[in-house]
Amino acid sequence: MTGRTSNRAKRATSATAARTRAEDTVAAHRGGGETELSGITELARELGVTQRAIRLYEARGLLQPRRINGGRAYSRRDRVRLALILRGRAMGLSLAEIEHILSLYGDHGEGHAKQLEYLVGRIEAAITELDSRRSDIETTLAELRAIHGDLERELAARRRGRKAVRPS
Repeated sequence: MTGRTSNRAKRATSATAARTRAEDTVAAHRGGGETELSGITELARELGVTQRAIRLYEARGLLQPRRINGGRAYSRRDRVRLALILRGRAMGLSLAEIEHILSLYGDHGEGHAKQLEYLVGRIEAAITELDSRRSDIETTLAELRAIHGDLERELAARRRGRKAVRPS
C-alpha cells in the first residue's frame, strides 16, 4: 500500500510542479517588455530542451529570434512561445497544430479570443481522452493484480505440495 501511496504523491507533486511552471509562463507573458534577451544556450538550459530542438522550432517558423552579431537573441516573447510549444508537445499536439494555435494569437494579440476558444475545446478533448486512458489503465492494472494474486496463490500451493511429497 505504501508504494501506491508514494506513487500517487509523486504524481501529485509532478502535476503541481507542471501547473506552477505553466502559471509562471503565463505570468511572464503578461509581464510585457521585450527588452530581456537570452542566448540559445541559456534558453535551452532554462527550459530543459536541446539547442537542436530550439533550432528546429525556429526553422519551422515557430520562433523568430533576433540576430545580434551573428548570434541568436531570444526575447521574452520567444521564451513564452517556446514554453507553450513544449507544453503543446507534452499534450501530444503536432507541430502543425501548435503552429495553428500560435498563429491564432496574431502579432499583437488580436486573435486572442479565437486562440482561447480553440484551446479550450482542444484541452477539453485531451482531458476526455486522458480520463478514458486512465480508466483503461486502472482496469488493466486491476486485472493484472488479480491474475498476479491467483498465480502467487497457485505457486504457493504447488510449493507446499512439493514439500509434502519430498522424502526427508
